[in-house]
Amino acid sequence: MTSLDKPTSETDQPHPTDRQSVGGRHAAHQDAESKAVTEAALFEAFGGVRGMVETVLPGLLFVTIFTINKDLHISAIAALAVSLALVAVRLVRRDTVKHAFSGVFGVAFGVVFAMMTGNAKDFYLPGMLYTLGLAVAYLGTAAAGVPLIGLILGPVFKENLSWRTRNPGRKKAYTKASYAWGLILLTKCAILFPLYWWADTTQFGWVLIALKIPPFLLAVYLTWVFLAKAPPPIDVFAEMEAEEKAEKDRKAEQAAAALRNPEA
Repeated sequence: MTSLDKPTSETDQPHPTDRQSVGGRHAAHQDAESKAVTEAALFEAFGGVRGMVETVLPGLLFVTIFTINKDLHISAIAALAVSLALVAVRLVRRDTVKHAFSGVFGVAFGVVFAMMTGNAKDFYLPGMLYTLGLAVAYLGTAAAGVPLIGLILGPVFKENLSWRTRNPGRKKAYTKASYAWGLILLTKCAILFPLYWWADTTQFGWVLIALKIPPFLLAVYLTWVFLAKAPPPIDVFAEMEAEEKAEKDRKAEQAAAALRNPEA
């Protein structure tokens, strides 16, 4: 009897436990890869460490200078100058400027408000009103079934709005994340608005700076947790490219068939 005719022994066959182990490792690898992709996308969408620095630095400079000399004009001009400098650095490096530009607009509105009223605390008022509006937008869109965080992150994940109708697991994750963002920002507003009326400018400024990053990091972390457990995104760009390629191949086949059968 040849080796091909010999029955395979049990030791030659993959053990069910081995198959389960391989499958488990593959699933773990996919899970780790999905989490890494989600983390990278969130950093891209929200600016990462550099974006956080650009968000905090102008306000930190304002409150520091005001704490030292109580001069509204110098504090406001310094904050606006550093915001413009951050944009200039990004332009020179040819980096994306959306986060730096948003910081410039926020600082500029704050400077205008503070200069008009003569109250240094009004430097922070536009940002507070924006945060309140954003909290309402997150909660409202989540309740309406079109969560804002999905609208923000859909293009980043190359899924656009496919999650709304084709990927219910991701829609659920985006809804949870939007509620988390809304509630966190609303809690932040519940702390800041009373202090805006009661605290002096220096105390209020330092509390506001202290509340810049932690709530943001908490919201980003919860978003990462929800999305890491959700189904992977549907790459609609890849689908469109595949459809275009299939259409080109079909036309090429038709052209080739026409050349082979010119009388047809």
